[in-house]
Amino acid sequence: MAKLSALFFSIAVLFAGYAHAQPWPAKPVRIVTAEPGTGNDLIARLIISHLSNAFGQQFVVDNRGLVAVDMVAKSAPDGYTLLSYGPPLWLTPLLRQVSYDPLHDFAPITLAGSSPNILAIHPSVPAKTVPELIALAKKRPGELNYSSSSTGASPHLAAELLKSMAGINIVRVAYKGSGQALVALIGGQVHIMFPNAGTVAPHLKSTRVRALAVTTLAPSALAPGLPTLSASGVRGYESASQFALLAPAGTPPSIIERLNREMVAALRRPDVAERLFGSGVEVVAGTPTELAATMKAETVKWGKVIKDAGIREE
Repeated sequence: MAKLSALFFSIAVLFAGYAHAQPWPAKPVRIVTAEPGTGNDLIARLIISHLSNAFGQQFVVDNRGLVAVDMVAKSAPDGYTLLSYGPPLWLTPLLRQVSYDPLHDFAPITLAGSSPNILAIHPSVPAKTVPELIALAKKRPGELNYSSSSTGASPHLAAELLKSMAGINIVRVAYKGSGQALVALIGGQVHIMFPNAGTVAPHLKSTRVRALAVTTLAPSALAPGLPTLSASGVRGYESASQFALLAPAGTPPSIIERLNREMVAALRRPDVAERLFGSGVEVVAGTPTELAATMKAETVKWGKVIKDAGIREE
């Protein structure tokens, strides 16, 4: 009887070891993200077909809105729950208390893409260049205003960064959404806005807004012909929205490496890159180390802007 029990125990251990050693992925993988229609959602949907074919398992998009980050932070680090998200992941903790640590609770996979902001003004503003706008703002402190959507989003922080670096006083006018903020600019209710490239692109060739500069350090193909703010006198100015793909901290490096390889391949496909470019996103497709460095640098940079401006999420 003792020999029989030992045999059953050995068989159980053998099967347990086999199950533990099953190759990943052995079941469908979820990419959790924000609301449908966002850039994070688009990126996830554009790469799932390639990932499903590459890994022989279904990859699905799971839209969870604001709870997406908490959900993935608390998920098992087994490679079956991933996250597609952007700057709110590492900026929200600077604005209010959250239950996760963006730099320790996630394993970076790749910085998928980046979308710059465009410094746009209403045509009624008597400025044709960035230096002229700054001079006007200094001449009329507190008289010029800018529109933005949610607190801490890139159109908001991009304006606050300009205020800090250029030493000007322009007043924020908050709207519920980026669409409303842009409509206010077009309608002349506000003077200035820093919309994302994809949002303002249809209006750049019209006479309804005047684009002065792009917020990337180098000229951007998303804004052909526009100078950078850095080259326009605000040296070193840079602002953009990043789109990141991550896993829960503790996910095996071998899984992270395989995910990075296939996600980068998917993002660099001409059809995917073209679709993203049309939405105002330039593909980056970098390494996990590069994404980790970006998150750390962005946290330090925007943390100072947020602290100095006294910004808190309402």
